[in-house]
Amino acid sequence: MRVISGSCKGTRLKGLSGDQTRPTSDKVKESVFNIAGPYFDGGSVLDLYAGSGGMAIEALSRGLTDAVLIDKHYAAIQVIRENLSRTNMNSFVEVFKNDANKALQVLIKNNRSFDMIILDPPYARQELEKQLDVIADAQLLKAGGVIICEHDKRVSLKDGIGGLYVSKRATYGDTVITMYKWGAEDE
Repeated sequence: MRVISGSCKGTRLKGLSGDQTRPTSDKVKESVFNIAGPYFDGGSVLDLYAGSGGMAIEALSRGLTDAVLIDKHYAAIQVIRENLSRTNMNSFVEVFKNDANKALQVLIKNNRSFDMIILDPPYARQELEKQLDVIADAQLLKAGGVIICEHDKRVSLKDGIGGLYVSKRATYGDTVITMYKWGAEDE
């Protein structure tokens, strides 16, 4: 696992041992950022199931300026911190050990909003539509932002959820990337 492009291109990232996480492959990560926008001029990213932190680190390497990474596993938090040190990104990132649904409530209470939101939950415990509904209702996604959902191909997400619409779907083996944007599809 490595950073594909940007300021930290080529930096190797540590993964989590065991089967608690399913890291996004470099091929899928590269495809996601080719679709979402290969490079950014500032902005913030929320990774609600951060795992090793690889997706948010990729976004920061490509120009986003700050990030919030959430994971409920202590081992993941340790690996995230190590990967942030490897990439010298500690000062741009807030890392919290928390359950995804509880974290959303804290972010809402603190009036946070993001340019990119990454949702890549364990396939067996997905609540993507519920979380997308919460994100839409609370307007956690900024205008012009994107939500990246990585899910099993057996999961079918709605085309529209609470003001969000699907802007792109792509399948890579058993993995599907569904991207949502805010507002009407013709905007």
